[in-house]
Amino acid sequence: MNDTLSPLHLGQNSALPASPEAAVLDYVPNPRAGSLFLVRFAAPEFTSLCPVTGQPDFAHLVIDYAPGDTIVESKSLKLFLGSFRNHAGFHEDVTVGIGQRLFDEMKPRWLRIGGYWYPRGGIPIDVFWQSDAPPAGLWVPDQGVAGYRGRG
Repeated sequence: MNDTLSPLHLGQNSALPASPEAAVLDYVPNPRAGSLFLVRFAAPEFTSLCPVTGQPDFAHLVIDYAPGDTIVESKSLKLFLGSFRNHAGFHEDVTVGIGQRLFDEMKPRWLRIGGYWYPRGGIPIDVFWQSDAPPAGLWVPDQGVAGYRGRG
């Protein structure tokens, strides 16, 4: 975790981390500290590997959070998410692990993640995690990802 005013990745050439554990997420001061608002990141082409077969798994991730004192810098988040391309993990572990790491390091007021995984073996798996109930007064829109319907 890096929580300085000079993010490690922003404005720099940064290689894709070898693993999620090696990825450094940058956090910067919340420019609207004290205000209640929601931030959304969507990663519609997220990829990881099946821990049994090594085959690629694909998901549409949606991360919503209400910042506390810091916000996550988006380039470092992109590199962190990209580091899963060579990471083997079950859908549940990957989705919940991303949410918990962001929550533990950034310490937002609230965070949720939806992992909408595309089918392998004929079954789509959707995984959801949130830190707690949303704060009173926070507008939390639907994540906007339709359930899997196949080809028609």
